[in-house]
Amino acid sequence: MPEIRPPRLQGTFHLRDGRQLGYAEYGPASGRPLLWFHASPGARRQIAPDAREGACERDIRIIAIERPGIGDSTPHLYEAIVHWAHDVEEFCIGKGIEGFDVVGLSGGGPYALACAAEMPDRVRNAVILGSLAPSTGPEAAEGAVSTATRMASPVMKHARAPLNLLMRNLIRVLAPKADPLIQLVTSRMPHGDRRLFTNPLTRQMFIEDLVNGGRDQMQAFLIDSVLFGRDWGFLLKDIRVPVYMWHGDADPIIPVEHCQHMVDLIPDARFTLRPGEGHLGGLGAFHEIIDTINGDDIKRSAASARTRKSSRATSN
Repeated sequence: MPEIRPPRLQGTFHLRDGRQLGYAEYGPASGRPLLWFHASPGARRQIAPDAREGACERDIRIIAIERPGIGDSTPHLYEAIVHWAHDVEEFCIGKGIEGFDVVGLSGGGPYALACAAEMPDRVRNAVILGSLAPSTGPEAAEGAVSTATRMASPVMKHARAPLNLLMRNLIRVLAPKADPLIQLVTSRMPHGDRRLFTNPLTRQMFIEDLVNGGRDQMQAFLIDSVLFGRDWGFLLKDIRVPVYMWHGDADPIIPVEHCQHMVDLIPDARFTLRPGEGHLGGLGAFHEIIDTINGDDIKRSAASARTRKSSRATSN
């Protein structure tokens, strides 16, 4: 069986308060920086095979940062999701990264939106793949997963320790049987997602990510469950960078209407409906993502140049 391309670099970044963030990089070190925020659950190796290869082909430096409580990232319960953006900004300053794109898959979506809201001078574009919407506050989406999220949040806060132990031990027990289990689960997914997981390298990626990320701790999933049910600490209507939202029309977890709800609130948002895909189909959208943001960046640069030229002509 062919081997999946490994990360070019893995390491830990130490924050000023003593905590650390685990991360992995894919693609050339000199490439255009793209910060990837994994799903929930997930960790720094949750980068699809075609994205790993595509990063090298397209000159993209993918940096996957683990959220607190998974892999090498110190467990930490933020007051609100917005505080993740402050850690990411410290990470970027420490790594000398000025401008970058962000991608958030599923549970990583709110964290990518937080970065877009808090760092408009650094974030070029935000790409959101199958994200849930706010469940509380003035911009809350009603019904479905939002109701479950609000109810689960206070429970997860107090059950984190025993559930962390249970999930960590469960991963260790199931790891030897992971591939047939994943094939069984994905056989019941919508067509688009099922096609993605017929690739053995994609299944290998998921197994490797969960086993390596959860070998010592599985708190990030539980911390996410707490924070998703709280006010996120920022408003979607205040985001001032371009946001691209992809969502499968057969997503059984997060309704398409919740994605549309967020698109209606964000001033500069574009919505792409992915036919036949469920919740994780966006993992296979890497080349489409890069083509879209690169194309729009070129258009914006050309429009800006025309505006500057027109201004100079008027002043003369």
